[in-house]
Formats: sequence, C-alpha cells, structure tokens
Amino acid sequence: MKTSSPSSLCPDCASPRIIVLHEPLLDRREFLKKTSAAAAAVALAPWARADEKPKSETLVQQLHGSLSEAQRKAICFPFNHARRSMVDNNWNIVDQTVGDFFTKDQQALIRDIFLGLHSPEYAETVMRQVVHDSGKAGFGSSSVALFGEPGSGKFEFVLTGRHCTRRCDGDSVEGAAFGGPIFYGHAAASFNETAEHPGNAYWFQAKRANEVFQMLDGKQREIALCPRGREETADDTVKLSGKKEGLEGLRVGDLSKDQQGAVRAVLRDLLAPFRKQDTDEAMKLIEASGFDHLHMAFFKSGDIGKDGVWDVWQLEGPNMVWYFRGSPHVHVWANIRA
Repeated sequence: MKTSSPSSLCPDCASPRIIVLHEPLLDRREFLKKTSAAAAAVALAPWARADEKPKSETLVQQLHGSLSEAQRKAICFPFNHARRSMVDNNWNIVDQTVGDFFTKDQQALIRDIFLGLHSPEYAETVMRQVVHDSGKAGFGSSSVALFGEPGSGKFEFVLTGRHCTRRCDGDSVEGAAFGGPIFYGHAAASFNETAEHPGNAYWFQAKRANEVFQMLDGKQREIALCPRGREETADDTVKLSGKKEGLEGLRVGDLSKDQQGAVRAVLRDLLAPFRKQDTDEAMKLIEASGFDHLHMAFFKSGDIGKDGVWDVWQLEGPNMVWYFRGSPHVHVWANIRA
C-alpha cells in the first residue's frame, strides 16, 4: 500500500494515512440493479430472517452484491488473507476510502453495517466519535475490505480508520469474539485530554475500573499497581499469552465476592457499546477460560494530573486482552479468543 508523507502522521496514532487511489464507481442505475438482485438473494437465503442472523451480516451481503468488478478487485480478498486479522490504532486496510470509492447508496449501507455492530444505546455516540476523530472527511475517511464470500461461505467485513477497527463475520471466525481483535479510541476535547476527559465517549469505562481500585486494600493495591502499560505495536498489542498465572496485576479469583462483582461491572461497561450477539459471545469465551483467571492491572505511567485516578489499565486472561490507555487520550485494544 502507498503511504502518505510523515507530515500526515498523527503523532500519537502513529500509523500512516493512505493516499486514496480513485477507481471507477457504479452509477446509480447499475447500483440499484445489483442491489435488487442481492436483496432478492438475501430474501431467499435460509438465514436471512431477522430472528436467525443479525442485520449487519445481511447488509454485508447486499454491499458485496452491489460491487462493480473494479471495486471487487480493489477491496475483496480470499477469506484467509493475512490482512483480515490485522489491527492498529490508525490505519486503512485498503487504499480506497468510503467517501471517495463508493456510491452514496453503498456508503449508506456501510454506515448501517457499522451502526448495527453496536448497541442501540451507544451506536450514534460511537458514530459521532468516529466522525469527530476522522478529520474533515469524517466517516468517509474510513476504509473497508471484504474477505471471502458473504452468503455462500465464510466471510468477514472489516472497517478501519483512525481510532477504529471493527469486524462483521457472521461467526465465520470460530471462537473469536467480534470476529477478531478490535480497536476503539477517542481524542475528545483535545489531543492531550485533561484528567477529567471531558466529552470522551469511553472514559466511563475507566471510571468504572477505578471504582474497583478504590475497593482494594493496601496489599491488593500493591499487587494491582504496575509501573507502565504495554507497548502499542499493532497486532502484537493484543497477543494472547495463554497463561492463567503470572500475568500483570491482581488475580480476580483472589478478590472478595463484592470485588469480583465490581470487576463484572467493568466487563459490562467494556461490552456496553457493542451489539448483544457479540457481547454474549465475548462473555461465553471469558467464562469458558475462567473468570477467576483474569488479572486486573493499573499503571502508574500516564496518570494525568497525578491524581491517582488511573488513566491506563487492563484486564488480561489466558484468552483475553482488553487494554485501556487513557493518556494523552483514549486508546483501547481488545482481543478475546478461544
């Protein structure tokens, strides 16, 4: 992929922007012809009923059916392509962007797919965050790639941009919550947020985590409080250890029942922005590996305002990493897999 000059890099979200390569677009008449055919196929598909498959998967099939040959060549890949499982804090999975490469109707489909991956309570908040952090082009600066064949086999839709990696896979990726690792973040009032993080879409999650820290006694705090968080290095940031012991922080199984209940409240807040089928799968995988084996760590480095409200923290288990780095603004990396 071609990349832009260093001057276009976000100093904190260090991945490069991508130069957009313009391709021929479908005209509206061709789009309607293709989407009508795709919609008919969806209507006949045995899994197309609303009570059997989530709406976003249906829309992914419609989007796939609407693509021109030029579009397919640019954004469609085999299911097992290495790019499918990548994650980063600020990247474009292909050169082409939503606003420049897709028709208005296709852009509307992509927007609805994205919204459908989130809970009704948070979907519009998440969309505002993505629009805000994406600069002048807004949601249109995101990019989309399709892997496999929606409707006829394994597939995955991946949308990426600044502070955003999301996936829609119809459970094609076995044993992986969200279809694989995801990223979300927000630089709300400014790039360097204050200790209160005013207007940040995700700071409520850190406030909940700090409630757990306040419940700990002195000895527990010594174990839970660690020097510095993990390095953010793309896929390696969410590499799973497989370990039940020896992880950073305090083992959840060693907490009291009320403290464990508070950790479960943290998990609920972490999962709150996402649609129910994904959160249910995530919790099932966490429980299967053992809730008691989760470790909760808070990090001294990055404490904005030196107020003891920890901006950087994580939950980690043998099959889970959920890393929240709130300094200088919020970056969150998540990966849960059997």
